Amino acid sequence: MSESLLVATKVTKRFGGFVALEGVDLSVATGERVGLIGPNGSGKSTFASCIAGTVRGGGTIRFDGRDLGSMPPHRRIRLGIARTFQIPRPFASMTVLDNLRVPLLYAAQKHPLLQRSLGHERDEAMAILKQVGLEAKADRVSRELTQVDMRKLELARAIASHPKLLVADEALAGLSPSEVDEVLAILLEMKSRGVAVILIEHIMRAVLRFSERIAVLVAGRKIADGPPGTVVRDPEVERAYLGG
Repeated sequence: MSESLLVATKVTKRFGGFVALEGVDLSVATGERVGLIGPNGSGKSTFASCIAGTVRGGGTIRFDGRDLGSMPPHRRIRLGIARTFQIPRPFASMTVLDNLRVPLLYAAQKHPLLQRSLGHERDEAMAILKQVGLEAKADRVSRELTQVDMRKLELARAIASHPKLLVADEALAGLSPSEVDEVLAILLEMKSRGVAVILIEHIMRAVLRFSERIAVLVAGRKIADGPPGTVVRDPEVERAYLGG
């Protein structure tokens, strides 16, 4: 196993009297594929938001050897943390191509003005669109895309920030089985680029195919973490999903 890229320790988050996360530990190695599962309301998206910096909680999160502390989201992006959302959020009035040029100019580099002067962002954007199968739709306005293409664009925008870690929050939601396979292929290919991925997902077929390791959250606590075959047979995990 490679050295840990992400080390989250005792991450806790409360919303008033509601405990969303309670002392969650999770480490992710460079290039590792981790599935993060759990029933609705178990704290998965809150945990993703703590990593991305859009939600502040207790505990510590270290990334690439650096304590993130109170670092804001835009600085975390430039360190190499990208996150997709359950509901894709493109710039609806912009073309697919221009949706990628924005993160290439303002998130991928610490000095965006220098990158802009080089003028290479269009070629790189087209290369990323080819990677996700959207190159033929580069000039389409993003609000005209189908649901599966919206999902692909959301991933492309994350890829454009040059991440070391991608947190994909329900990137497969609402897709048909064949569309799930299309998007899953993009996520699986990230490993060859050295990108670690945390996949938050309810489609267990996809999670089992994707994950080298699975962690399970229930009511804000991590109840299991290990190889997929071991985790899905864990009695506590079975009770969480099946009751009893």
